[in-house]
Amino acid sequence: MKNRSLYQETLKTLLVALGLLMLVITIGSTGFVVLERYRFLDAVYMTVITMATVGFSEVVPLSDTGKVFTIFLIIFSMGIFGYVITSVTRIIFEGILHQSYKEYQVRKKIIKLEDHVIVCGYGRNGYQACVELAEHGEQFVIIEKRDNVVTRILEDPSLLYVQGDASSEEVLEIAQIRKAKALITALPNDADNMFVVLTASEMNPSLKIISRASDFRSDTKLKRAGATNVIMPDRIGGQRMAKLVTQPDVVEFVEYILLQSSRDVQLTEVSCSKMAVCHAKKTIRELKLRERSGANLVGIKTGEGSYIFNPSPDIEITQADKLFILGTPGQIRKFQKLLDFSDEVSQGVSVN
Repeated sequence: MKNRSLYQETLKTLLVALGLLMLVITIGSTGFVVLERYRFLDAVYMTVITMATVGFSEVVPLSDTGKVFTIFLIIFSMGIFGYVITSVTRIIFEGILHQSYKEYQVRKKIIKLEDHVIVCGYGRNGYQACVELAEHGEQFVIIEKRDNVVTRILEDPSLLYVQGDASSEEVLEIAQIRKAKALITALPNDADNMFVVLTASEMNPSLKIISRASDFRSDTKLKRAGATNVIMPDRIGGQRMAKLVTQPDVVEFVEYILLQSSRDVQLTEVSCSKMAVCHAKKTIRELKLRERSGANLVGIKTGEGSYIFNPSPDIEITQADKLFILGTPGQIRKFQKLLDFSDEVSQGVSVN
């Protein structure tokens, strides 16, 4: 388990090496001052050349006691000096210093994040989730503990990441979970996803949690643990393959709406919580949304959680509803302005 950051590990290694080096110099210098009555500078010089085994002659010929002390100092210092040289060399030549500095810079950026998404696991599902989030302008942080995967993440300087166990509170704190708006856990093991969901929901009860699941029996368990939604890639893949046989054009049309990244047309979810009070309890017909904005209201999610597809013009809209709007960015903005929404859209995807 790797909860400590590379920057912290590198800093700790350097501090330990420096501390051991100073300890040997202090012991050696003190010994030469006390036993041989050296001046302080001569004592430090004698200690350093003894540690480095460069073979220079003594500043002043040593007494028998001084010789015995020097023998023990050489034995004691050789291992420590070798450790210091090895540690510093490894940090410099293996690129650890550069990598740890980069991680330090990433941590500084993560601290400033708010309303971001945390993605746990950078496998196939986690990678695709990050691609979609990036295409829609969402800020996100990746949590990954595998060294080889972190190396791949480092190839993209724009990615923010934390290396460690996603079920660890310490790691989630580094990822700023208390300020995040959503978490996607795409770990390959359902038990690992369960631990992440339990920990995350406890740390941030208002967090929207999307979990991956492989076993069909894990669906209910993950929702009980606190997952808002559970995605089963195998089930979705099977359904999509069957739909491509029975309704191929429908599948292509829906994917065309949901999966394209251009900004010509958007399918957008808008919360009615900020709707002007004067528009509350009015019907779709009375608001004349389609006529005045050009955007299409294709569905409603009611405050009770039920869905209404292709809603009737006589349905009343309340502040507890969420509306699904299809239109161009300009039409969406006009739609929001008509209902006096804020400028923010809770979710949106684009099509060509």
